[in-house]
Amino acid sequence: MGGPLFMGILTIIFISMIATAVYIYVQRGKPGAEVPSIGYVKEIAIFGLIFGIFGQFVGLYEAFSILEQVGEVSPSVLAGGLKVSTITTLYGFVIFITGWLIYFGLKRTESLNLQ
Repeated sequence: MGGPLFMGILTIIFISMIATAVYIYVQRGKPGAEVPSIGYVKEIAIFGLIFGIFGQFVGLYEAFSILEQVGEVSPSVLAGGLKVSTITTLYGFVIFITGWLIYFGLKRTESLNLQ
């Protein structure tokens, strides 16, 4: 559901966001280590959201192309296709929300470490 290409890429984006956050957190614990910006987590999260929306648009374009060729389609089939097309966007929103929560958590721990 949602297409293996887009869901696979979104999963890679999600994993890379988590790995980046863990790397930043671990680097903070090492004295004298160069710590990457926590903004990377936020940027990856936004990219996941945008890519999820892009996946939905591609799916809708393909579905409407098929509908144009077939002609008449029942409303239940159309509703089912629209439901499937939103899966990539929902997954993108999950990545986005998770990324922002991680970003705010890292920002909070950064401010606690500075005090």
